[in-house]
Amino acid sequence: MITCAEDTVGSLESRIAEKVGPQRFNVWFRNATKFTFTESYLRICAPNPFVGEWIERHFADVIREAATEVTGQLYTLSFAIDPALAKALGKKQPDRQVDFVANNPERLAREKRRNGSPSAAPKLKGTIEDFVVGPSNRLAHATAVGVIERPAVEYNPLFVHGGCGLGKTHLLQAICNGMVERNPDLRWRYVYGEEFTNDFVYATKARELGTFRERYRHLDLLVIDDVHYFANKRATQEAFLATFNAIESAGKQIVLASDAHPKMIGHLSDSLVSRFLAGMVVRIDSPEVGVRAEVLRRRAAKLQVDIGEPVIMHIAENFRANIRELEGALLKVVAHAQVSQQPITLPLAERAIRDLVRQTAPVVMLSDIETIVAIFFGLTPADLHTSRKSRTIALARGIAMYLARKHTDMSFPEIGRFMGNKNHSTVILASRRISKILQANESVRWLTPAGQKEQNLAILVGELEEQCGITRRVPDVNEPVPMPVLA
Repeated sequence: MITCAEDTVGSLESRIAEKVGPQRFNVWFRNATKFTFTESYLRICAPNPFVGEWIERHFADVIREAATEVTGQLYTLSFAIDPALAKALGKKQPDRQVDFVANNPERLAREKRRNGSPSAAPKLKGTIEDFVVGPSNRLAHATAVGVIERPAVEYNPLFVHGGCGLGKTHLLQAICNGMVERNPDLRWRYVYGEEFTNDFVYATKARELGTFRERYRHLDLLVIDDVHYFANKRATQEAFLATFNAIESAGKQIVLASDAHPKMIGHLSDSLVSRFLAGMVVRIDSPEVGVRAEVLRRRAAKLQVDIGEPVIMHIAENFRANIRELEGALLKVVAHAQVSQQPITLPLAERAIRDLVRQTAPVVMLSDIETIVAIFFGLTPADLHTSRKSRTIALARGIAMYLARKHTDMSFPEIGRFMGNKNHSTVILASRRISKILQANESVRWLTPAGQKEQNLAILVGELEEQCGITRRVPDVNEPVPMPVLA
């Protein structure tokens, strides 16, 4: 039975609002999410990866509990990006999201402390057996197996980087599960960079740094996901450096992941960067069609649905950027078949994902671009969506818009809507400004916590393009991005 009626979704939203409170619901859910029920899955769509990942990380349990209370069934959650939702976001909603993230670490840590710090004991989701291996991730997979079999011997620290939804988190969790399986008495901890920061902030304010050190420094395995969250946080970096040194000197294993290479994380201390580079740094790229097809086959088996090879290949060939969008497309096809009570055929699949095929590819590319650009400048993608116009944010936003226009098929209005509902003329002017600086082969300046920084823009753009997986070349300053004439 399909429970996707409007009253069911409305009841779910009301229950979520009761659980998280009106402030958090208005910031993260109102106009920013779309829920769809299938027989066993609940699909949650968000307007951009930043909102989607925040909701997944902080509210997944709440959503699951609310869905069970409303429907009496237990659902598996699936998160996806629907750029059409960006049109419904309030003008100041991105600003409020950034403020919420920036101003609440102490409260989040206090809530976690009151509810009990997450235990390292429960088994994590990812396993090395479930990780689909291909040319794009073979080295990362091999080093992960090496860590499991020979911890702190060859790859310490292990630093995995790559775009969103490519399997970094899966691989980190697989390392934890693999090492615990070999040594049940292993002392280990898996946290996000945000959680480590929140723990440190709380310990500092509560004068419990001794407890903090005991929690993190006497481990056999420390795994930190999204380590780029440490950018711009000098005190947190110092605390992590001390933790890193204590674990490494004890001959224990450290594994880290980030959306960007260590050198491309803005405002990260030289001491941390040098330690990261002293270990093994591996990159995960966008999956090849064979990997994508195998992921779909395995997901279809878990869904217990019969999907023919033509449908598998149609989805695999049209969703190339990351695994998350691939799975979202599969779930939409399954839901469409269930609602229409028809078998899953190629024509049905083509109809079901026609809109996603048209929207997803350039949006995923833009999300990668803005993530890499934001991390380099020590910002978050949400900072680029705000109405703020500081020198650093304006420069980062302009570069992201320029690269989006250069490397995607998105129009100026589409880029503007995705990046916080900006007017198309804002995108045109920003792209034109970056293009002129490139033509003149000039440098750009921006502010960091340590003062003003300066770099040649052509070199900077080339480095950012390389991080985005774009073939690096010397920018041709004689061929700027085409610009329409403003009326």
